[in-house]
Amino acid sequence: MTSQLFDLSGKKALVTGASRGLGAKIAQGLAAAGAEIICSSSQSGGCKKTVESIVNAGGTASEYSVDLSSETAINGLTKQVLADHNSIDILVNVGGTIFRKPAIDFPYNEWQKVMKVNLDASFLLAQAVAPGMMAKGAGKIINIASMLSYSGGKTVPAYTASKHAVAGLTKALANEWAASNIQVNAIAPGYFRTDNTQALQDDETRHTEIQNRIPAGRWGEPDDLQGSAIFLASRASDYVNGHILAVDGGWLAS
Repeated sequence: MTSQLFDLSGKKALVTGASRGLGAKIAQGLAAAGAEIICSSSQSGGCKKTVESIVNAGGTASEYSVDLSSETAINGLTKQVLADHNSIDILVNVGGTIFRKPAIDFPYNEWQKVMKVNLDASFLLAQAVAPGMMAKGAGKIINIASMLSYSGGKTVPAYTASKHAVAGLTKALANEWAASNIQVNAIAPGYFRTDNTQALQDDETRHTEIQNRIPAGRWGEPDDLQGSAIFLASRASDYVNGHILAVDGGWLAS
């Protein structure tokens, strides 16, 4: 019974930002649970290694490329994916970007790019796959929030604003689509070792300050998100909706 709750066999999952880091590990985790994975990244061939790792492990995966800052490109992606795969059972909006600069000097074009990639793309993709989920009477949408969905941070005003908005969007979509048996939730990773946090990792003082505050005593590794993603993508979370799941080693509790 327990294994059936987390079984994703026969499900099709679209995972953006699946070329590396959190996206790649989430894609691999969902594949290990039985899902067919549809990977996307910003560059053609960017998900080659992720697809190969899934196929070599006995799973099924394909890849697409999309510029998440472009509404036209996103519409093209969803049209092609739905034409190729008919419908999507699970959407995981991992693809994102960050730009660091003090707010006083923050370029507006970078603000716009961060908001388009982190927020607008999540909405547009959810909006595109939701009709198919409604027709089936079931679906799972997982957004990626952040510790900066709760706090302000420094030198990342656009990223912080986008992640606060992702948390709000998650709740708004959950409210509207729960009656169609679509669960919309988000994962808020703590401080993980990824490209987005490389600047913090390279700053010895900040790295140590952050690690000392984490009760688990370590930064997160991309593998640490797989269980949460499988839970939110599976039957085990059928009565979980509009929730922001912090996976942070205890950061918020400290």
